[in-house]
Amino acid sequence: MSGSFQPELKMPSKFSNFAVWIPCELQADESRARNSSSMRIEEIVSTTKAQRVAAHSHVKGLGLDDDGSAKPSASGLVGQINAREAAGVVVDLIRAKKLAGRAVLLAGPPGSGKTAIALAVSHELGSKIPFCPMVGSEVFSSEVKKTEVLMENFRRAIGLRIKEVKEVYEGEVLELTPYEGDNPVGYAKAIQHVEVSLKTAKGVRKLKLDPTIYESMQKEHVNIGDVIYIESNTGAVRRMGRCDVYATEFDLEAEEYVPLPKGDVHKKKEIVQDVSLHDLDIANARPQGGNDIVAMLGAMTRPKKTEITEKLRKEIDKMVDRYIDQGIAELVPGVLFIDEIQMLDLECFTYLHRALESQISPIVILASNRGTCEVRGTDGIQSPHGLPMDLLNRILIIRTEPYTAEDMAQILKIRADVENVQLDPAALQSLVETGVSASLRYAVQLITPAKFHAEVQGTDTVQSDSIDMMRGLFLDAKQSSRILAEKSDVYMK
Repeated sequence: MSGSFQPELKMPSKFSNFAVWIPCELQADESRARNSSSMRIEEIVSTTKAQRVAAHSHVKGLGLDDDGSAKPSASGLVGQINAREAAGVVVDLIRAKKLAGRAVLLAGPPGSGKTAIALAVSHELGSKIPFCPMVGSEVFSSEVKKTEVLMENFRRAIGLRIKEVKEVYEGEVLELTPYEGDNPVGYAKAIQHVEVSLKTAKGVRKLKLDPTIYESMQKEHVNIGDVIYIESNTGAVRRMGRCDVYATEFDLEAEEYVPLPKGDVHKKKEIVQDVSLHDLDIANARPQGGNDIVAMLGAMTRPKKTEITEKLRKEIDKMVDRYIDQGIAELVPGVLFIDEIQMLDLECFTYLHRALESQISPIVILASNRGTCEVRGTDGIQSPHGLPMDLLNRILIIRTEPYTAEDMAQILKIRADVENVQLDPAALQSLVETGVSASLRYAVQLITPAKFHAEVQGTDTVQSDSIDMMRGLFLDAKQSSRILAEKSDVYMK
């Protein structure tokens, strides 16, 4: 192995510290309530920032019953009963780790909910299972090879859960006092050590810490009243939150409150770290280099994005296998979602075969809105969905159907609620007719402009005339194509 690889597997710096965050509700000060002659109840306005409404912000899950049957409308999804039930089976197989190294294709016309179903699968799996989305056109890069981009995303979708028992000092900070002394290098004073008092439900302990630990505390913004833990071996500091005894009726929701830790201050604690194989690749691929000027200039002129060698990946896989055999780590196969799969060419498809057959492989979900078309990179070979037949023969295909008018009405209602738009029944019917004649995506895009037009008119409810006004201002694809055909002589060719 080259000199850049170390015998011990390096962890990414962003995962060097890990803490389990335990949110706690705001508690009222009971003593103040008892002493007060009159009780005052005020509603606290949340300081949480409003999230931007995206195309699939309304999707929260697959909307399935306990027996796996799909509800007509639930969790932001409407219709597509067969496709959602099939996706539910895929989720169960992923959780049982029975679908690793296999692929699923979501095939259907544009606007039939393929991406929404894929995102619903990620919501069903939760944050513990990696989900890596990408688009087929991402592989075409001027810096790295197409196959390298695919392999990077493959390894991003494979998680490694490392469990390690560490000795830590944990508690609420009662005292934080730095002590200065003479600096042997210069005239200014320097921190010699810092004394910290930590409190748990069982007692209080005073610690004398190294100045480097004090620097870590400053980076974590540790103050008196915070609950922290310090790793005894590495000195790493993690702020878990504010102790809940400081929560009052006047506190806003911008602070995380955690209960006072139980047990002794010095204890053994299980630390769980979730990383991906790509994180390990990046952490071990960086060359150590030197401290001379030549090494610094070489680091500056080196391109930002470099390819990771196959030899390094094999060494990391061996180390991961050793950790799994020792019971230290657990492999978590995730999901790689490739949208617009027809954008890949024949080289990428053949590489997909090899990646799917490897020992460590995620579940691959593909999506295509094409019918029978030419496979990119071939000399006019036609194939369903733009995929080679040998790849189609080894994947499960889930079909999505076009939405009916009733389904469109429910989807438009959901989107209006997400965007805080009140629709008049006539306006909703006009949007449904627009979705049937043009497309559902075009009808959804008219909701927000119509809301602004209604506000200009001095009403909070969107009327049908606002929808008609927006339809006249913004054309759909069919109208634009018709105009181009009628007035082709005035456009450049």
